[in-house]
Amino acid sequence: MRRFAAVDLGAGSGRVIVGEVEADSVALREVHRFPNLPVSVGGTLHWDVLGLYREVVEGLRKAGPLDGIGVDSWAVDYGLVDDGGALVGNPVHYRDERTAPAVRRALVALPASRHYAATGIQFQPFNTAFQLLAERFTGTTALLIPDLISFWLTGLRGTEITNASTTALLDPRTRAWSAEVADALGVDTGLFAPLREPGTVIGTVLPEIGLDREVPVFAVGSHDTASAVVAVPAKDERFAYISCGTWSLVGVELAEPVLTEASRAANFTNELGVDGTIRYLRNVMGLWLLQECHREWGTTDPGALLAEAAALPPSPTVVDATDSRFLAPGDMPARIIAACAETGGPVPSTRAELVRCVLDSLALAHRDAVADAVRLSGKQVDVVHVVGGGARNALLCQLTADACGLPVVAGPVEASALGNVLVQARAAGALTGDLRDVVRAAESLVRYEPQTRWPTVTST
Repeated sequence: MRRFAAVDLGAGSGRVIVGEVEADSVALREVHRFPNLPVSVGGTLHWDVLGLYREVVEGLRKAGPLDGIGVDSWAVDYGLVDDGGALVGNPVHYRDERTAPAVRRALVALPASRHYAATGIQFQPFNTAFQLLAERFTGTTALLIPDLISFWLTGLRGTEITNASTTALLDPRTRAWSAEVADALGVDTGLFAPLREPGTVIGTVLPEIGLDREVPVFAVGSHDTASAVVAVPAKDERFAYISCGTWSLVGVELAEPVLTEASRAANFTNELGVDGTIRYLRNVMGLWLLQECHREWGTTDPGALLAEAAALPPSPTVVDATDSRFLAPGDMPARIIAACAETGGPVPSTRAELVRCVLDSLALAHRDAVADAVRLSGKQVDVVHVVGGGARNALLCQLTADACGLPVVAGPVEASALGNVLVQARAAGALTGDLRDVVRAAESLVRYEPQTRWPTVTST
């Protein structure tokens, strides 16, 4: 048996999960979980990256003997380190509003249509390209968050390519930095360490980490969605996926990017996946909407509210779950109610009604994203796979099946960690078969058939 640790850092929490691999099978065991809470200092929202690293090391020490380690996290954010390896300023949270002036400058220097044609990345005010334009510090190397953690574990710098593709600075056709975009924006791509592919060995863990032997650290699909898509349990079927957690990433897997003006207008993104694939998807706010509501309410039993919401009829009013008004933290219930009021329809009057409004809104956003992915890519879809924490939400899965008019297969829940482990295990020679075959054999999946016919999809 071989044992691989997935360091899986989400926007709300982090985990160290050990995958035990034997005879083309894998079993996961969580050994350490910890919160990931942003910190506001001087009017800027930061990640507590040093606290995260402390928790990562604690989890790795708890994990026992290991044959490999891989790190994945959310995208776009980074830390700057100097020649001596010291961190130059704490990484800024992508929900911080510092990029607004930089976005305005960027759109003057490089029209959005040209930017998209070069990189295929959807416009988001937090794209790394805009963050670098807003950067107040200088440093010799910009390390995306999983690369920063890997650097602290090994002392070696690099930029894993699936995460690099989210920066809005990489050309998905050449799999290299776009000189056109970098020159137009005045961004020095020399800030980034050399690109590396998933499945390569970064180096071995430094002795100071305190593990009992030398352990290789592998580059994996370091954008957590890239790892999650590896763990989609599809087989010989035309499928869409929803990697559902804080965000819902809704899309299809392609061999080539879609760089059309229609794709840009629909705000679809072309991010690199493992094994040369393209993750063609749209960002939907996801369970962030509910997480923020529960935080505002101080909810002690979210499950009870979910049960109440399931007993209600469909919400008479829904909101746009891709609306940027929901991006920042703070009093989410009030913002959702205000958005409902703008439609002229009934406004949720109870917490359960608001939860149902959110879930119906997410299901509709999932439906529209799947329909647009089919329309824009030409790839047909017969089933939708929901992976990540949202796979536990039976009501959301059923509503998504009803909205899409397609079966939904839910699971695995720890998809990012599982995909992370699978790429490590294959690179180490511990797995030789098809990775998705391994997922289907390892996971208990739940299938939801459409039960209620929703209105015909109208894409805008």
